[in-house]
Amino acid sequence: MRARVAALHAEGKGRNAIASELGLGNSTVTRIAKALGLDFSRAQTAVAVQARSIDLAAGRQRLAEKMLGRAEKMLDDLDGPYLVYAFGGKDNVYSDHELEKPPVEVQRTAVTTAGVAFDKVTKYLEKDTSGVDTAHSLLDTLAAGFKAAAASYDAPTEDS
Repeated sequence: MRARVAALHAEGKGRNAIASELGLGNSTVTRIAKALGLDFSRAQTAVAVQARSIDLAAGRQRLAEKMLGRAEKMLDDLDGPYLVYAFGGKDNVYSDHELEKPPVEVQRTAVTTAGVAFDKVTKYLEKDTSGVDTAHSLLDTLAAGFKAAAASYDAPTEDS
């Protein structure tokens, strides 16, 4: 058992990984390692934690970009015709009709959804201090885009 602990330690595995692989308790692995003069350096753990933090930040960034892309597409779709359709009658017949623009409730939902996405991304970027200049640049670009979209958006009226 000592030889296996030493071999796994030499491979760079941590105490918990060795204990799990060998079916031993953590304290048993620690005792064997101490008897062999082996040490479980926290430097490796710190590097692993840092790498995981970077991976998570990259994932949050991808998600933020995806959210903004979807929100932007929703707003862009407000500028064109809108297809409405239904299935009905005893034969469940399909029918459709194209409107000049989306109905008011669809417009409201798109603008609200885009606003929520913008707020969430803004909060994420405010918390992420690793790229403050990039975040400010991104926020400025987004704000300009939303301002332009809002300017072209016709506010719904009760008649719409």
